[in-house]
Amino acid sequence: MKLTLYGAANEVTGSCNLLEHGRSRILVDCGMFQGRDHLDRKNNIPPHLGAKTLDAVLLTHGHLDHCGRLPLLMRSGFRGPIYATKGTIEIAKIILADAANIQENEVGRLNRKRARAGLRGLKPLFNMHDVEQVFSHFHPVELGADFSIKDELNVRYYEAGHILGSASITVTANVNGTQKKLVFSGDLGQFDVPLMRDPAVINNADAVIMESTYGDRDHRTVSDTVSEFESIIKEAIRTRSKILIPSFAVGRTQSILYHLAEMFRNGIVEPIPIYLDSPMAIAATKIYLDFAELMDPEISELLSSGQLRKDLSTLQLCETAEQSQALNAIDGPCIIIAGAGMCNAGRIVHHLKHNLWKQNCYVIIVGYQAKGSLGRLLVEGAKKVKIMGDTISVGARIASLGGFSAHAGQSDLLRWLAPMADSKPLVILNHGESHALNLLSEKIREKFALHPDVPRMADSLVLDEKAFANR
Repeated sequence: MKLTLYGAANEVTGSCNLLEHGRSRILVDCGMFQGRDHLDRKNNIPPHLGAKTLDAVLLTHGHLDHCGRLPLLMRSGFRGPIYATKGTIEIAKIILADAANIQENEVGRLNRKRARAGLRGLKPLFNMHDVEQVFSHFHPVELGADFSIKDELNVRYYEAGHILGSASITVTANVNGTQKKLVFSGDLGQFDVPLMRDPAVINNADAVIMESTYGDRDHRTVSDTVSEFESIIKEAIRTRSKILIPSFAVGRTQSILYHLAEMFRNGIVEPIPIYLDSPMAIAATKIYLDFAELMDPEISELLSSGQLRKDLSTLQLCETAEQSQALNAIDGPCIIIAGAGMCNAGRIVHHLKHNLWKQNCYVIIVGYQAKGSLGRLLVEGAKKVKIMGDTISVGARIASLGGFSAHAGQSDLLRWLAPMADSKPLVILNHGESHALNLLSEKIREKFALHPDVPRMADSLVLDEKAFANR
């Protein structure tokens, strides 16, 4: 077996793992690089990946950094099945369609500037035709059900607890007469938090390819995070301020709405207008409602009883551009939830341009911010930022509430690995910045006496009898 990383190697985005064994060649994820401008240049399909000769793609979940290069893979000649849970398929459809729309709009805007400067036009990475090609190759799978690829690889999906439909994946194959099991973590969620179910227990493994986004630290507890969130809302009500929440459309938005509903229901804060200003988040929330059985049982009960809808009676959905623009004239107190979660695209950019310089404004960061993203600059305390070509002074108060993260923190990552540690697997860390990778490696060595490998972009690891014997 040979594993080659074509993304998320010593960085967080662009997940893409090529696994080769016998006659079989599969990808686990094919995600887009996000964040810094130079990462956009990585958003291609390397010729030596051999898109035309791939047998299948195993998709862990629908976030853009895990599915965003699938349209480019189709352009490069891939025509095999893309396996994913039903929830992931529905989420990936709206995320890819939104990405195509954003790229076409952004390139159109840039091309108007380039035309005025006498420059040739650019083309978007992909368009809706490419996205629709992806849709036609989706194959739904059930959690816990086995299926095979070329009768050489046995595959099973497990709950990952990250977002709706997210999964960890095991791939089992015969290596010189012995069955070897590889576990791909995908993105893991936190244990014991509302909304999503806990990540599933996987009891043994010969190799574990494991994310490490927050491998360097634990999040604040949910209770502490919610308490700070409540305090911000109370202060915003007192000062009649706007609260801007740049939120990932899938997972984070639904979590924020759940906590707001709980606050209003329990009388902790008075209900104020909430504007969900994201067509994609609106569509994603409808998918969550359609797949309520995949969520925490408490959420299912609140939905079935209609209580959640009563709690969120002040929620208004902004689907059109005109509805979004109208929010500029609305005074606080109010909450505006808009994408994108890293403030690098979408309607939140316009809201920040109109409000970031004001004193009566809060910006609440509720998720991971890639290096170089506008969200990361705000979290790091930038006093001035560039938005759509204009320099904007940061007058708003910036709060980072990491406890709302859909990613496992360090302790939860170790908790997930623990049931497999007794089988002394090879551990391969990806999907993390170097600091997080290094600290998680140290913790794994201390706790389990395992010695993780931390490959770099395009590194290949041969998983043969010698590699397994030396683990």
